[in-house]
Order: sequence, then C-alpha cells, then structure tokens
Amino acid sequence: MAAGSVSAALPAAAATGTDGSEPTAFGPETIRPDDRRYTSLLRGNNFRFVGHPDEIRVAGSTGQVVEAVSDAVRLGRRVAVRSGGHCFENFTADPAVRMLVDLSPMDAVGYDAEHRAFAVQPGATLGQVYRTLFKGWGVTIPAGSCPEVGAGGHLVGGGYGPLSRRYGSVVDHLYGVEVVVVDRDGTARAVLATREMGDPHRDLWWAHTGGGGGNFGVVTRYLLRAPEATGTDPSRLLPPSPREALGRLVHWDWDQTMTEQAFTTLLRNFGIWHERNSAPGSPATGLYAILMPSHQGPQGISMIVQADASIPNVQGMVDDLVSAVTAGTGVKPAGDSQWTMPWLHRMTWPGTGEPGDVITRRFKDKAAYLRRSYTDAQLSIIHRYLTDSTGPATGGMLLVGYGGQVNAVRPQDTAVAQRDVVMKAVYHTTWADPADDAANMAWIRAFYRDVYADTGGVPVPGEVSDGSYINYADADLADPAWNTSQVPWHTLYYKDNYRRLQQVKARWDPRNVFRHALAIEPRA
Repeated sequence: MAAGSVSAALPAAAATGTDGSEPTAFGPETIRPDDRRYTSLLRGNNFRFVGHPDEIRVAGSTGQVVEAVSDAVRLGRRVAVRSGGHCFENFTADPAVRMLVDLSPMDAVGYDAEHRAFAVQPGATLGQVYRTLFKGWGVTIPAGSCPEVGAGGHLVGGGYGPLSRRYGSVVDHLYGVEVVVVDRDGTARAVLATREMGDPHRDLWWAHTGGGGGNFGVVTRYLLRAPEATGTDPSRLLPPSPREALGRLVHWDWDQTMTEQAFTTLLRNFGIWHERNSAPGSPATGLYAILMPSHQGPQGISMIVQADASIPNVQGMVDDLVSAVTAGTGVKPAGDSQWTMPWLHRMTWPGTGEPGDVITRRFKDKAAYLRRSYTDAQLSIIHRYLTDSTGPATGGMLLVGYGGQVNAVRPQDTAVAQRDVVMKAVYHTTWADPADDAANMAWIRAFYRDVYADTGGVPVPGEVSDGSYINYADADLADPAWNTSQVPWHTLYYKDNYRRLQQVKARWDPRNVFRHALAIEPRA
C-alpha cells in the first residue's frame, strides 16, 4: 500500500471462513455504566484516577476505531484513547471524557512484507512485542524494560530502555504510523504516514516520533524498521536480539556508614560515569544502569546493570562501572550479585510496569533529563528528602542511564528534542490508601521543587538539566503554583520542536478533538 489515506470503510469484523482459518475479529463492544464489565474497565494503571465516561468502546480493528471516533464527533462527546493504561496522569480518566476507546484487543505483532517493516498494533504489550520479534526473526527494538506496558503510548512518546544507549530511541526505528484522524468537516479516516522523504504525510509521522499520545489522532498501527536497514530479509531490518543478558545487582544499606557525604558521592559518581561514557559509539554504551535510592529504610539503595552478555569485555566494563560508582564513598555494598540468563527470561527486565502491587497502585511520578551529574546543592537536597523521617517509606527516585546512540540524532530529526543528555531522573512515591494522597503528593512535589529551586521548581534546559520526558507526564509542569520559572511546560517537554508540533496539530486535528491536560495546542 502506498503512503496515503486508508479507506474509512474498513470492515468492523472479519467473517469466519468455512474452513475456520479466519476467526471473527474482536468487537466492537459498547459498554455503558449499567454493564457488568463497566467498572472493571474504568481504571488505568494509576488508581488515583477513575473516569466516568458515558461509554467505553472496545475496538478490535482500525475500522472500528474510525467508527468510534466518528460517533464521538457526531455526538459531540469528548473522546480519549487507552492502549496499555500506563499514563501517569488522568488523560484518559478526565471527567470531561465521555467516550473511552479501549484498544487493548488490537495486539497483533507481525511482519509487513509490503512495507519491509514490522507491524505492531497499539494494544500489544512490550513483552508481546519482544517475544514475537525474538521467536519469529531474532530481532528486537530498543524500547522499555517493563513488559506489561502497552506499545501504543510508549512508542509515540519516544520510549527507551536497556538497549537504547546501544541502538537509540525506539522512535529512531519508527518507519510509519497508521493514524485515525478527524478532518475539519468532522470526517474520521485512517491515514498511513511514513518517514519517506516524498510522503505527503511525513509531518504526521514526525509528530509521532516523540510527540506524545492523545495529540493528533488514534494510532492503530506502528511500522518499525531500523533507519539503516536495507534488503528484504526481516531478520536484518531491526537490531538483533541478544542471546543472553548479563545482570549485576549491587545493594547498599541505609546504616551508620551511609553518611551524607557517602550518599552524595555515590550519586555524583554515577552521574560522572555517564558523562564520560555516553558518547555515540563508545563501548560502554552497551551497559544500561539504574541507580535506585529509596527513602531511608529497609529497601536501601540499589544499582542494577544490564548488558548483552556477548559484548567484548563486558565483564571488565561492568566491573569498571561498579568501581567508578563506589570510588571514594568509604561504604562497602551489603550485597553484590551477578548472573547470566537467556534474554527473554522473565527476570531480564527490572520491572513489570506496575507500580506497587495489585492493591497498592496509587502513585505520583515526576521526571527530568540530565546533561551531567547533579550539582552539590542538588545532591544535598536529595539526601535531605530521602532521609527525612516524615517522608513516605515508599518514596524514592531512579537515575537511569541514557545517551549513547540516542545522542547521534539531531534534535529536529524527531519530535524527541533532548539529544545530548546522559541520564533520566524519576522521582516517585506509591501508596494504597486514598487518605494518604495529600501527604504523598505534598512530599514529592516539594522534593522536586527544591531539587530545581534555582530554576523555578522545574528542570529548565541548561547546563545540568534538559527538561522532562512526555511519557512520564506531569501536569504540575503546567501549574504556575509548581512551575514558577516562566518557562512553559511545552518547552520543558519539546523545546524548539513545539512550534512544528503545533503546525502538525493544526493540519491533522483542526477541530482539536484529541486533547488532555498537556495536549499540544493547534497553531494556525
């Protein structure tokens, strides 16, 4: 199929063949408040947010999505779309949303020979994507480390993971997107946009290389192919999956030896190592490390390192990283273990994508990019908040290795503008009881504000910081009570790419059908 419009008259369901080879497609299902299924489908991953739409439309095909969006526009209903449900804010649970389109049944992963690309539907989890690509062709994508996260929102927001330092952002491997858009006259239709220079819809593809979900339309299919790939052999069109993963877990206790000086040295060393080992092509970009300082208590401070076990001198590089991080701290790890296991083993990934447990699922996360290690003043503030006895026991933060091949791409080439950073920071707290909402929210907001006190409470792009990551959406950045920097939220997320994103928005969503608390505003 050439790049262009896809007929809106797609079948709502495929008929079952006489030989049983073509099962009926799922849906569409319209679920209203009196349906026994309604309550179970309201929640996403963050139990703080529960919407009350007039209906939940469960879609199983592009045609069904076109129909749902058409109905929402015709009836004047605010529409939101959910694939994996891992949004950090209430974008899909906003009280103004009257129709929630659930894409979870659209979870196919396969090879599209016509486009020489792998096709992934938005409802597929990252675990499904990895398993299918690995079993079928021995390839992978440099996406997230939580297998239960849905591909839909993750990919369009510029996802990253254990292989990103080596292979780049996942959007650097995005060849095309099929998107259900709404024209100025209210007509919903599906459009295929690719990165081909001659594609008249290329701007729509570009907007989905990090522009965030819920802004331009409903993505019903992603096409993935490495930027340098040639030929027709599917096993050579995406990065090869590693055979085995080497993992190392180092743990430190919060005891008398973990002084403020030892703690800040640990974090500073982690940052400095990434400053020195994050240039594109550096051998150490094969290592992916996360430093996880928890609030003072039994969880302590941990560092996990993951790498393709076949990388030359991988053991030496991991040893050097651990030595560099611990140098000058005067603190010996309470635990230090290492293992090698098959790449697709369920413990390959450090998390499932589910904060807390099946009950404890209320959370608030805030994030930032780092161009270099924190300043001494920032490190002191981090120590103060993580050792404050009044803080939540489940609070903490993550410093995540980034950079490497991600930084080989120019900021304007994709919607991901942060292309010279070396780490991501995540500040988090998780709890169970709604009665604890106020205390947890107050703690993490003050923590974040004070770390960035010199720049108005937010990570304004500069020598150390470089804004934030839209997949870790944080509506506080648009709130003048918490952002006193005079730098707008969209600069923190998109920097100079925002004006172009506005132009794409104006072209492809002129009625502003798709919107939320951090939505891109149309620009005429």
